[in-house]
Amino acid sequence: MERPELALPQLHAFVVLAEELHFGHAATRLGIAQPPLSQQIRRLEGKVGYALFSREPGRIGLTSAGQELLPAARHALTNLAEGLTAAREAGSGRAGRLRIGFAASLALTVLPALLRTFREQFPAVDLDIQEMTTAPQLAALRERTIDIGLLREPPAHDTELGFQTALTEPFVAVLPSSHPCATQHAIRIEQLADCPFVLLPRAVGPSLYDQITGLCIAAGFAPQVTQHAVEWQTVCALVEAGLGVSLAPESIRRIRLKGVAFRKIEPNTARTRVAVAWRKNDSNPLVPPLLAALDQDPPDRP
Repeated sequence: MERPELALPQLHAFVVLAEELHFGHAATRLGIAQPPLSQQIRRLEGKVGYALFSREPGRIGLTSAGQELLPAARHALTNLAEGLTAAREAGSGRAGRLRIGFAASLALTVLPALLRTFREQFPAVDLDIQEMTTAPQLAALRERTIDIGLLREPPAHDTELGFQTALTEPFVAVLPSSHPCATQHAIRIEQLADCPFVLLPRAVGPSLYDQITGLCIAAGFAPQVTQHAVEWQTVCALVEAGLGVSLAPESIRRIRLKGVAFRKIEPNTARTRVAVAWRKNDSNPLVPPLLAALDQDPPDRP
């Protein structure tokens, strides 16, 4: 595609003169004297190869060439102005796109309040929300396919990624409503020693999986995991179907299934950590405001 050799000041002068059809008025709008305006127009006509204005004593008008150029000139100037505004908005962090990965269970806790606060402050930002478990989020952050992660049990040490705790919450037992322990207000983990377990696969959330199995081992038994499900909604559905029991973050209680009972665990000292993750070397100006929004509007507790 041939690159047009047209200077922006010449296009601007042309559009203003085409609107005013008077050299004096156009020069006043542009803040220049008439001779420089005439020179700009002559240079532009020289590049076009044809006259853009007809000049008669006391009046000027657009030629057919000028009429054809005017819409394109206006369009070019408008696009440039809009592009400059968008660039400045993006550079300042007031606009642009932010890609956020989130664990499905966090739609019950952190996500709604965080997005609401951020959206109120930065309505021009496009938010690309992607549901994914912890391990895929960590990989996506390193591969730069997401900018922010909302996940459970981040790794203890990471040279590339930063983590900020959003909330901690206790675990609850997830039981079929027909389970004998469902009649109790609270249970001890060792009461589940003989039950099959339904858990998320370790590959999608290694730290959380290890924490849950560690609670069982501390209670004197290794859990017999007979079913796996990637999402907590599915874990609860399998528990409702009688395929096992589970241990889950307390916010999972917000999943309402008639055949599932959620019971407190005693002693209730273990906590699961929810964190926001980001790349330490990320220059995206939208990342710091989102982290600030987390501090401004703490998530609702379950």
